Amino acid sequence: MRAFVLALPLLVPSTLLAAGGGGSTPPTPTETTTQCENGQIYDEATKACADPKDARFDDDSRYDAARELAYADRHNDARHVLAAMDQSDDRTLTYLGFTARKMGDQAGAERYYQAALSANPDNLLARSYMGQGYAEAGDLDAARAQLTEIRTRGGRDTWAEVSLRLALESGTGPSY
Repeated sequence: MRAFVLALPLLVPSTLLAAGGGGSTPPTPTETTTQCENGQIYDEATKACADPKDARFDDDSRYDAARELAYADRHNDARHVLAAMDQSDDRTLTYLGFTARKMGDQAGAERYYQAALSANPDNLLARSYMGQGYAEAGDLDAARAQLTEIRTRGGRDTWAEVSLRLALESGTGPSY
């Protein structure tokens, strides 16, 4: 199964997987994960690590850094970056849910995912991550309901749909 999951990006076009956010492949490690500590982000202009609240970073660069840190299993650092972002933005809420789930706080993750979906009911990544959490907890009916929502909202063959489908088959979701 692991070989299939690793080969998945080769089997499904990346553009389809990337729809719905998050992307189909792990982020490429940058200086943010190789050099920076304590939730800092690497700034190319100054060639130094800086606090994510620094005005030189926009939310897109913060989001990329949070995703990279979360993928590297540095969930506390990712949460530090997310704290510098708009707390009502559905992307922020989705990754707050993801990090909460990966840190073992399923109830907190659920609250963040629900808030993300209240802000944007078509957030397929939030639906996928929430469904993966359900699958991991053994609530396959709730996970299938999210899979149906993803498909109904135009997410068939996206990374969100494929990763949730794989989680339903294996009982565990991918790391990112």
